[in-house]
Amino acid sequence: MPSLRERVEDIPLLVAYLAQRYACKMGKKINEIDKKTLTLLQTYQWPGNVRELQNVVERGVILCEGGTFAVDEKWLVLASPRPDTIGVGLASLADREKEMIENALTQCGGRVSGPLGAAVRLGIPRSTLESRIKSLNINKNRFRPA
Repeated sequence: MPSLRERVEDIPLLVAYLAQRYACKMGKKINEIDKKTLTLLQTYQWPGNVRELQNVVERGVILCEGGTFAVDEKWLVLASPRPDTIGVGLASLADREKEMIENALTQCGGRVSGPLGAAVRLGIPRSTLESRIKSLNINKNRFRPA
């Protein structure tokens, strides 16, 4: 099977499918995909192939605050990435996601679930937030009041 960078015409369909899949999983509604985002995703070289695209779309849906799916151009390097810079854009995305989750946990006193929990504040299911907390190595107990 050819690599994703060789199938640029498939990217809009893949992004639409993945965005709807992750939005449904997270209880969100995506109505449209930003045209600038599609252009950005089609010009990226995709060294990580489809799995990298899946990760970018999943994080984009997590951070999406409205009905329009968009990805910040800083998340991806437009030129062919050098081997020592692969994943730099995703690292900053993970940092931003971690910061958002930590801010929500701070505001909620370390509470993840319930009507006053961070999951409600972020607009994602509790199980998704628990999964992201674990994968980003966030110690949720440090946000609990003493």
